[in-house]
Amino acid sequence: MIHKSIRGGIVGAAVTALFTLGSTSLASAEDWAPQKPIEMVIMAGQGGGADRLARLFQSIIQKENLASMPVLPVNKGGGSGAEALRYLSDNSGDDHKIMATLNSYYTTPLRNDIGVDIEEFTPIARMALDTFVLWVNADSDIQTMDDWVAAVKEAGGTWKMGGTGTGQEDSLVTAMLQDTFDIEITYVPFKGGGEVAKNLVGGHIDSTVNNPSEQMGFFQAGKSRPIAAFTPERLGAFPDVPTARELGHDIVYWMQRSFVGPKDMPAEAVAYYTEVFRQLSETEEWKTYTADKALMADFLTGDELQAYFLEEREKHAEILAAMEDEAS
Repeated sequence: MIHKSIRGGIVGAAVTALFTLGSTSLASAEDWAPQKPIEMVIMAGQGGGADRLARLFQSIIQKENLASMPVLPVNKGGGSGAEALRYLSDNSGDDHKIMATLNSYYTTPLRNDIGVDIEEFTPIARMALDTFVLWVNADSDIQTMDDWVAAVKEAGGTWKMGGTGTGQEDSLVTAMLQDTFDIEITYVPFKGGGEVAKNLVGGHIDSTVNNPSEQMGFFQAGKSRPIAAFTPERLGAFPDVPTARELGHDIVYWMQRSFVGPKDMPAEAVAYYTEVFRQLSETEEWKTYTADKALMADFLTGDELQAYFLEEREKHAEILAAMEDEAS
């Protein structure tokens, strides 16, 4: 049976500020500072939630003058993030590279022999836990979860669920839905969440489990409809949308939004970047974004963050194994 509740350390850690600088001052770590532009590697293609969020971080860092050098986002989403993971692994000790992660940080090394052990990477900061919602086209007659299940069953295996990659987050949530309702779904993988959202409103797929940030523009334009949220409680951005749990189905799943550095990143650089993201987490723009886009801000660093990563890796290994057992 697939595990359906993955909350992974929701309790926020009390983080002691490393420095006393104001939120609009440059981060500092003793005498260390970057000497050239900082490369922010993104484990996904352009247009999806991970890409948009990483570029938001870059924008806030620049506007608030949080770093002494520019931050340059670089997409390396090939192979469900394998390209980014391999790239970071090949740049051990580099103090001018950080990587924006999502749950493929766990699943891609578990599903593919890419020679990467995430335990070797350097944890920097977890910024938030992102959420998942079941969406349909606004032109659909589907209004409730029961309506959706009935429509999927009537489709007889031809129902198309769009998502990002096979074995990635969207496909895991889809597998949970199939397991819970004993339904057949045709999973259609796309390169990014933005492309998934466009295909839903374009009528090329029947439903998605997009993160709210990926679907929000279409929702606000009246082109997509949220049916249920896969969170413990209703989301403030969608107060009228029930959770799967309150409908009697214990499906809870989160997407972590974090940053890591390469293996053997110098401690001074780790402290510098940790302070950058601590200051960013306190900006009004970030607080507003998380509220508007239905993210749960949850800052975590250091050994606690590494423990969280390793615990989540174990949970995802169990989910993937259950999916393989059911497919065989």
